Amino acid sequence: MKRLGRELVSWARFFWTTLTSMRTALILLFIPGLAAIPGSLLPQRPTNPSGVRNWLAANPGWAWIDRLGAFDVFGSAWFAAIYLLLFVSLIRCILPRTAQFAKALRAQPSPPPGRLVRLEGFTSVPAGDVPAGDVTAQLDAAEAHLRAHRYRVRRDADAISAERGYLREAGNLVFHICLLTTLVGLAWGSLFSFRGSAIVVEGQAFSNTLSQYDEFGSGAAFNASWLSPFTIRLDQFRVRFETGPTQTGAARAFDATVTVTGADGEVGQSELQVNAPLQLGGDSVHLLGHGYAPVVTVRDGQGNVAFSGPVVFVPVDANFRSDGVIKAPDARPDRLAFEGVFLPTANATAAGMVSVFPDALNPRLLLNAWAGPPKAETGVPENVYSLDKTGLTQLTTGDQPVTAALAVGESLTLPDGKGSVSFDGWKRWTKLQVSNTPGGSLVLLSVMLAVMGMAVSLSVRPRRLFARVVGLVPSDPAAGDASAERGASVEFAGLDRVEGRGGLAEEVAALVAAVVPPATEQEEP
Repeated sequence: MKRLGRELVSWARFFWTTLTSMRTALILLFIPGLAAIPGSLLPQRPTNPSGVRNWLAANPGWAWIDRLGAFDVFGSAWFAAIYLLLFVSLIRCILPRTAQFAKALRAQPSPPPGRLVRLEGFTSVPAGDVPAGDVTAQLDAAEAHLRAHRYRVRRDADAISAERGYLREAGNLVFHICLLTTLVGLAWGSLFSFRGSAIVVEGQAFSNTLSQYDEFGSGAAFNASWLSPFTIRLDQFRVRFETGPTQTGAARAFDATVTVTGADGEVGQSELQVNAPLQLGGDSVHLLGHGYAPVVTVRDGQGNVAFSGPVVFVPVDANFRSDGVIKAPDARPDRLAFEGVFLPTANATAAGMVSVFPDALNPRLLLNAWAGPPKAETGVPENVYSLDKTGLTQLTTGDQPVTAALAVGESLTLPDGKGSVSFDGWKRWTKLQVSNTPGGSLVLLSVMLAVMGMAVSLSVRPRRLFARVVGLVPSDPAAGDASAERGASVEFAGLDRVEGRGGLAEEVAALVAAVVPPATEQEEP
């Protein structure tokens, strides 16, 4: 048992040493980048659930990768494990280095090495060439020069050693600490963030509740009760398209006038623009897209209004040709449905009617009609942009399907007394995105500080300079102050703590010049 215990301790030490090594930290930094590749290539369930369903339907043989978390990479257990190991490794690397740096700041520079001749810029000056020739004057001149150039100086009886460049390690530590806080901010945002979108038609409103969203994704720790209580009513949506010969039809501006009702019941009007989101209770409201919603009225075979109002159509090209479905499940005696195409600026061609400009200059609504017996309500949600034709039959006149190209104010009467549909007008809709990503400010600040720390680390030159009196001759006590300590020669040298940095020989020469005037300076190789 003791042997087994020793082996377990040995393996635990090996695992801990390996995990907390710098090499492992670099590998763990590289792995999330690789792991993010499937997250960028494949649709992700939190943000695009319909895209995941469509991808799996188109690639049934690859359904097994769903069990590996390929469609929720950043929320998978294995990605969280990599994240956690990276945290541990970084913390273990940062703490000892911080302690060592704090110790180095309190300590004096190390004394000169035994043989300065091996260092770069070595220079030896005979004591006879040094003015005054006494040790104190020589070392005082060297110390004054080094302190003036922001060196930390250590003064001994016969030598001076100086060091600068401590900010290099400080910048390095700032970079690694900010890398850690960036990961903390990203994890914080990933756990507690949410993002949802909803399409709102002019004249309608959106309330910030979970049931009002068309699409919604959130972090694992998000709670729906945290949604800020507010309501946005879309009063007007304005779009301006390019009409000139260059980039005709390109969107030049679009913005919305909205009425906002806060949690306290206070009502106010605001302008919502692209790249200028509203901030409501900590949530950001963005404009994402826009389109058209034809306003239609459907009457059933009994003359009753089975449906009336705007229907969202989805743009499919640059000229805003839009597809949509109109459903009247409550029509009697048969339920009715229509497949439609909205053309903002319709133009007849040999191939049929097309839209030639994205603005609604000559709107047309193209329809074909379907009917079928009433369908029992099952509570199962249906896609509002596609028509389930189960139990429906396309209406025809003779052998030809019933179709129509309606202008505003026109209507289509269905055969066999099935009812009618009228095109009453159109409205614009916009897609609102409401999001909240806590930790974003922490990430931004951390990245900025990390860049600054890296810039300092790359630009600061950690360097040491040395000066030493060799062959020291003690002063004669009988002569009093008239006889000072003298040296046979004064040696100078320098040491760069980072390879590939120039200018060390020049700094040594400047130190020599501060002690020995250039006119009397002599160098011995």
